Amino acid sequence: MSLAPWRSAIAHALHQNRSLAYARYLQLATVRANGIPANRTIVFRGFLTDTNQLKFITDSRSEKAEQIQQQPWAEVCWYFPNSREQFRITGSLTLVASDNSQPELASARISTWRELSDAARIQFAWPHPSKARHKDEQAAFSPPPPDPSQPLPNFCLLLLDPTQVDHLKLRGEPQNRWLYHRNEHQEWSIEEINP
Repeated sequence: MSLAPWRSAIAHALHQNRSLAYARYLQLATVRANGIPANRTIVFRGFLTDTNQLKFITDSRSEKAEQIQQQPWAEVCWYFPNSREQFRITGSLTLVASDNSQPELASARISTWRELSDAARIQFAWPHPSKARHKDEQAAFSPPPPDPSQPLPNFCLLLLDPTQVDHLKLRGEPQNRWLYHRNEHQEWSIEEINP
């Protein structure tokens, strides 16, 4: 597998913004069952080994997981403040759940869990996301820490397999913009376009 040509631009942006913890945060847009878009902030967890797929995490009980199962197409928007550039990445999402039968993906799910901080892991032991919160449930938000070596059943690795990347650099007059597109033969093309 060869790295997509846009990977070096993202690596450079991550390096230029490494002092900003929030530079790893990006917005993910999915589609609800009624066709209305849903958007939320997620954290970039790196690339799946030997692929161009971006890694994130999510809870199988979340609305996001349900939306992805119904419609896997999504787009992320990632802005880097220090370098003043934006990446819009379109592609299909794959939820790697506890019942995934592909050994390499099941292994990636476990290794991603092990790389998380205790604070990130414990959120998967909290009560069901998006359900009504009851005052008597406060203790449910202080569960014992989960096993750091074995993911909880509701922990999912989320993979974005890009088909298009729109890269805009806001510095310069005029600004610079490139569109990367993957064809049906898995080959990437690049075109410089107007900002």
